[in-house]
Amino acid sequence: MLKNINKNIKILYVEDDEIARENGIEYLENFFETIYEASDAIIALQLYEKYKPDIIITDIQMPKLNGLEFVKRIRQKDKKTQIIVITAFCDKEYLLKAIELQLVKYLVKPVKEKEFEEALFLCVNSLKDDISNIVQIDDEIYFDTFNKNLVINNEIVKLRIKEILFLELLIKNKNRYVTYEEIENYVWADSVMTKDALKTLVKNIKTKIPKDLILNLTNSGYKINV
Repeated sequence: MLKNINKNIKILYVEDDEIARENGIEYLENFFETIYEASDAIIALQLYEKYKPDIIITDIQMPKLNGLEFVKRIRQKDKKTQIIVITAFCDKEYLLKAIELQLVKYLVKPVKEKEFEEALFLCVNSLKDDISNIVQIDDEIYFDTFNKNLVINNEIVKLRIKEILFLELLIKNKNRYVTYEEIENYVWADSVMTKDALKTLVKNIKTKIPKDLILNLTNSGYKINV
């Protein structure tokens, strides 16, 4: 997935554990030529100011300044740099903060190689296309297309797998109606979608978000009103 990545992209890797940092850099060197490393967030801020990296990968739990505070300082003046946060804790407060700070990916240790690669791939695509994985649906509603989180009024709303896939598909095609055939292929994959099953799915989603956000066009399909 990453073998054709642009090697001109600059990476800043922030990790206080020396062994973890060395392993991370060794992995990143397979895809990127310019990698800066920092053992804490204070050094990372200095490197950020000097080199303006395209992608930042940072741990949360660090001495002197934690990772989220480090990211917050960057986001105060920079909304473009792609940021991946790595942490040992899967905490609701961290997840909400990650969305607020427009993080690309929130990864929980031990990080799987595939997840790390997917996050990097998303970062590169976002840089090229100038897009974010955090989609604002309404004033108080956000959907994180990469972390698969729906946030309403600062609360993470639990979604079933098919509900996530349905919302994801509508958001990816937010400028048009998505056909029933497309929904069946994407949400139901290899199984068969019945009309009743689709109606039930939409009904369940509408109990979790404002009803007028999902529009239906008879004999055509569904559209999200973003």
